[in-house]
Amino acid sequence: MPELPEVEVTRLGLQPALQGARLLALRLGKPLRWPLGVDPEQLAGLRVDALRRRGKYLLLHTEAGVLIVHLGMSGSLRWTPAPQNPGPLLAHDHAQWLTDRGELRLHDPRRFGAVLWHAGSDVEQHPLLRDLGPEPLEPDFDGPALQRALRGRSAAIKPLLLSQHIVAGVGNIYASEALFRAGIDPRTPAAHLSAADCQRLAEAVRQTLQQAVTLGGSSLRNFAHADGELGYFQMQALVYGREAQPCRVCATPIRHIVQGQRSSYFCPKCQKMRKAKARAGSR
Repeated sequence: MPELPEVEVTRLGLQPALQGARLLALRLGKPLRWPLGVDPEQLAGLRVDALRRRGKYLLLHTEAGVLIVHLGMSGSLRWTPAPQNPGPLLAHDHAQWLTDRGELRLHDPRRFGAVLWHAGSDVEQHPLLRDLGPEPLEPDFDGPALQRALRGRSAAIKPLLLSQHIVAGVGNIYASEALFRAGIDPRTPAAHLSAADCQRLAEAVRQTLQQAVTLGGSSLRNFAHADGELGYFQMQALVYGREAQPCRVCATPIRHIVQGQRSSYFCPKCQKMRKAKARAGSR
């Protein structure tokens, strides 16, 4: 599914066209996961003042509120810079923004995406956003912050990275890659990670996501940029999708396991399981 890098690449691609554009109409296709929450006709005339991202959500800010867009499992946004004579919605087009600069479509074959309206400027309090962890590309996400969030948690580190409460926007591909870079076995109980482990992992998460944004994200399944181009991060993956292939560092075959119904890939030699920390006074 589109993760933080794919959403950030989409935001960067759409920003020059959409920021400052005036919404002429919003047309909806077949229902998505949740209703829009407002009569689409009430949004006509609003100007898109800014495009922001929170985790895996794209936020279109206007003077009256915010449109929250989620790409679901297979969604993508496509921009056409031609406002005249917009074409009909196709089978898997579920939302069409008509603006004075062109049209934007949400294409989602599996219909797990969402377009929601949040009136007002306090969008961080929306139920979908208020419990998200810190942004991994922002300065306040670092080793000490990660260690505080993991304190006392006995669950394995990989599923916790995917929970969105520890850090926002990290999905399956990038969690596997970051854990490899940090040298941590994905099955390691989170509470077993030391301060040094957390620092390495925070840095690995940031570096992995930044590289993915630079490479245009990962074009697995249906994702493509707003202009139809594909991303290339998956071609640089160190472990994800490489079961039984040699590790790029030590040549040990990459292993594949399932954690919480999600695939995890790791090198059993480069990635070590951490032991429980010794308690004060213990022998």
